[in-house]
Amino acid sequence: MMAKDPNNQSSKNEQKQQYNAPQRRPYGSYGFWIFIVAFIIIYYLSQNWDQETTKISYTRFKDQLQKNNIEEVTIRGQDISGQFKAPYQVITDSAENKSKSYQYFNTFKPSLEDPELLDMMESKDVTINAKAEKRPWFYTFLIYFLPWILIIGFFFYVSQRMRGQGNQMMGGGLFSMGKSKAKRYTKESTDTQYEHVAGLDNAKKDLQEIVEYLKEPSKFAALGADIPKGVLLVGPPGTGKTLLARATAGEADVPFYSISGSEFIEMFVGVGASRVRDMFENAKQEAPSIIFIDEIDSIGRARGTGLGGGHDEREQTLNQVLSEMDGFVSHQATIVIAATNRPDVLDPALTRPGRFDRQIALELPHKEAREAILKIHTKNVPLHENVKLSEIAARTAGFSGADLQNLVNEAALMAGRKDKTKVDAEDFDHARDKIILGAERENVLTDDEKETIAYHESGHALVTRLLPHTDPLQKVTIIPRGRALGVTEQIPERDRYNLKRSYLLNRIKVTLGGREAERLIFEEVSNGAANDLKQVTQIVRQMVCHWGMSDKLGPVFFKQGEQHLFLGKEMAQQKDFSEHTAKLIDEEIRRIITEAEEDTYQLLKDNRDKLDALAQALLKNETLEKEEIDRILQTKD
Repeated sequence: MMAKDPNNQSSKNEQKQQYNAPQRRPYGSYGFWIFIVAFIIIYYLSQNWDQETTKISYTRFKDQLQKNNIEEVTIRGQDISGQFKAPYQVITDSAENKSKSYQYFNTFKPSLEDPELLDMMESKDVTINAKAEKRPWFYTFLIYFLPWILIIGFFFYVSQRMRGQGNQMMGGGLFSMGKSKAKRYTKESTDTQYEHVAGLDNAKKDLQEIVEYLKEPSKFAALGADIPKGVLLVGPPGTGKTLLARATAGEADVPFYSISGSEFIEMFVGVGASRVRDMFENAKQEAPSIIFIDEIDSIGRARGTGLGGGHDEREQTLNQVLSEMDGFVSHQATIVIAATNRPDVLDPALTRPGRFDRQIALELPHKEAREAILKIHTKNVPLHENVKLSEIAARTAGFSGADLQNLVNEAALMAGRKDKTKVDAEDFDHARDKIILGAERENVLTDDEKETIAYHESGHALVTRLLPHTDPLQKVTIIPRGRALGVTEQIPERDRYNLKRSYLLNRIKVTLGGREAERLIFEEVSNGAANDLKQVTQIVRQMVCHWGMSDKLGPVFFKQGEQHLFLGKEMAQQKDFSEHTAKLIDEEIRRIITEAEEDTYQLLKDNRDKLDALAQALLKNETLEKEEIDRILQTKD
């Protein structure tokens, strides 16, 4: 159920709609270098250097002190500065005997103790000034102000980067986290309509009313009809929920806002609710419009349940969605379409009338729909004349639209690897086997193991042919594929929606045929029937507990064997029947399986020659098609 791709026109239009942010000059980098240069200038100016001041060593200072040439000193920590009595001569060029006189000096006192210094200065009548050690003002600036400047500059830089990236997404910046991330589509950017969607006739019929309302809301308002608030699309993955919503927007020719439920959730509480408000506000300004929320179960799960309480951000986002849907007034033609494959975990407030007024179930496509889907996907694929899409559709029961698209793609890839110019029926057969059974494995099996597998699969095949009310046999193989060492393939003649008791009992016997063939031939069983026993037990438990197909227990429904994933529900299932009834259920399940086992064993024993013939043919050819199986069994009749 996929739309055809009209030369990727939608992607081209999306590129045209993107907002190109203007190129900004890197003023931030210029400012940084200006700041560095200004700081260096201020630093040097703060030194207050005087041309009459010279820096001398501590030894020269004491020497001048001994010669009584020191008039005054100022001590600030270990820094000593002062004034000479007579100008101090410093030789600048010894070759030309040039010198320069200085009146002031400064020196640095070593960290070693010099107890004689103070006595020496007092004995020479030197005026001593002592000042507290004080750092220059730029040190204070570096310690107290520079970190704040760097922090503010960092946030300014990040904001500019986010704004530059966010301009392509309809606005950005540091404070745009609460803006909606929904992508806006118009008819120019998506031309998908119902004619591009194969199958889903009932769903399209239900949505056609929504389309009519969006086109002519006044017609319905004149009759006093309320606006449908929301439509919930429910179905297995790959059935075309997103495609159908996009086709609805294309049919109605209105703005279409698309977003996934997970895009509302962020680390910060309240961001999701803000995005919901912004998205609904944008949609209401362009009404009539459609909002599509994919995977709504990511934000719409039941509130206040599960271990450890709820999830604050998710629940606040859900509360905002509920509030916005209630806030629609009669003249605002804005409809919410949501999709999920887990409707059982949604909050009851979300699915009640007045919010999602309609729930549309999308089932897997039937045979005719599968054929129509294959026609769409093979439109640009060169097909061989032996390819019959009706036969492929009949052999792909249970495939979704996405599965069928994958089938066509796999067949085309296989044809390409074999350097074919057209895709033939063999490529589709191999592609189908690869999707269902897995790729072929190169397992090294012993002769005994191959013989066991051959009789196991022959048992399935023979019981299928001997019993009525079973799905027709298509192929038997002992080539390992995926996790299976052998496969017996049955193709139903039609899609079954109603399973009768006789069909289920025969299906159980077919499933047990492999194990009973091993028991008949080798007088023991192997672990190869583990999956068969699992399937049989599940079918019989459904028959006894849910479908009332047990004469001993009668037409009663027992809550047992249901899937119960921990998704916001109670942790344990509460039994609604006694321990005695539970014992009867177990006994009845065991009885039905045991009786089917004995019937299957006797059926194979009575047709031992046919079982041997099939097994030997499998050991020789490894794969038997329907025609070969018919020929082998007919020769034994």
